[in-house]
Amino acid sequence: MGIKDDAVEVRAQGWRTLAALHGLIEGELERSLQAESKLSVVEYTVLDALSQQDGWHMRMQQLARATALSASATTRLVNRLEDRGLLTRILCADDRRGIYTELTPSGIALLEETRPVHDATLERALAEAQEIPELAALVGALPRLHANA
Repeated sequence: MGIKDDAVEVRAQGWRTLAALHGLIEGELERSLQAESKLSVVEYTVLDALSQQDGWHMRMQQLARATALSASATTRLVNRLEDRGLLTRILCADDRRGIYTELTPSGIALLEETRPVHDATLERALAEAQEIPELAALVGALPRLHANA
């Protein structure tokens, strides 16, 4: 194996480690959020992303980027959350093709109720991951990544 091959393997191993940490965290969050509020991780992500917006709304394409979903998957997700009364869509006044998504009072209340469960589960999952030798260095690097952002 040459130096170039070694570099590719190092990056591939890094990717596998990142994927393992993501899978562990997402699985724990999925179980906790479903048990507490019948929300999936991606549904919680939508509510959380909307809550952080000035005016509490986003265009649909911004929401798709925030959730890493395709436009059609985002539309289906928004439909489900709208059917549950957690968000609403608003036509953009200056661009009739644009659609904003906004939290409803029920969506805000559910997010506020669920956020402590999310945060405690995330903390617990990261503590568990810290105890796995293959994941410990990546977990330790997370605070530094946020500080550099």
